[in-house]
Amino acid sequence: MAIATVNYHVKSNEVQAFHFDVNGVVGNLISPKLISVKVPVTDIRKKNYSVNFNKDGITFINAPTKVHGFDESEAWASDYESELTAILQQQIKAKEVIVFDHTVRIDDPNATRRPARNVHNDYSEAGVEKRLLDILGAQKAQEFQQGHFGFVNVWRPVEYTIPSSPLGFICPRSMQEDDWMNIELEYPDRKGQILGVAENETHEWFYQSDMTPEEAIIFNIYDNRGRPHLAHSALDMEGDTAVTKPRKSIETRTLVRY
Repeated sequence: MAIATVNYHVKSNEVQAFHFDVNGVVGNLISPKLISVKVPVTDIRKKNYSVNFNKDGITFINAPTKVHGFDESEAWASDYESELTAILQQQIKAKEVIVFDHTVRIDDPNATRRPARNVHNDYSEAGVEKRLLDILGAQKAQEFQQGHFGFVNVWRPVEYTIPSSPLGFICPRSMQEDDWMNIELEYPDRKGQILGVAENETHEWFYQSDMTPEEAIIFNIYDNRGRPHLAHSALDMEGDTAVTKPRKSIETRTLVRY
C-alpha cells in the first residue's frame, strides 16, 4: 500500500477561514491551521477495491474528450459542457445538468490555481443553500429542493498522464460525523463555506494511479437525499520527488437534478 501526506484541518472554537487574493494580489492565500499527516492509500487500479456512485458517491470512468486545450479563453467550454452533460446523464442518470464552474489547476508555484492540499468537501449545508440561490434564483431553487438534486464534480487530467499529486478520497463509510467542520471562504467580493476534515485513524484513503486525459472521476459534493459526499485532497505521494513536469487537471462543478 502506498503512503501519502495530506493536510487535515484542526478543530477549534474559533472561526476558521481561507482568505483568498489577500491585499488584492491574485493567488495570495492565507490558510487556517492545518496538520500534515502520513496516511496509507489504496490504489484502486492495482487492488480489488470497488466503489460506485449510488453507494459511495463516486465512480471512476473511461471518458475520452475531444477537448484538449482548456486554455483561458474558454472557447472550449461549450463543447466540453455538452460532453459532460451526456456523461452525467448516462453515468448517474441525471435528468438536468447545469455546469457552473471550471477550474484548471497546475501544480506549479507560479500557477494561479494549484491543487487543493487540504482535506475537504466543497460545500457545507449553508454553502449549498447559497450556491443554489446564486445559480437558480429563489423560485427555481425551490423547485429543485422539492425534488432530488445534487452538486457533482467531474475531474480529469489535462494534456498528459498525471505524474504526481493525484486526487485522493476518503471512503465515506470510514468517516465519523464529527470529523467534519465548517471552514469559511473569504474572497474580496464574496464569501462561501466548505467542510474541512479532522484527522481520524479510521479513514480509508483511495485513489487511482496514472490517470490519463481519457479518464475522469465523477464524485458527489452534496445530495439532498443523503447520497454520501466525498472528503478529498491532492496527495503528496512518497517517491514523487523526481517528477519533472507538474500535474495539470480540470475540475468542473455541476448542479444536477435526478
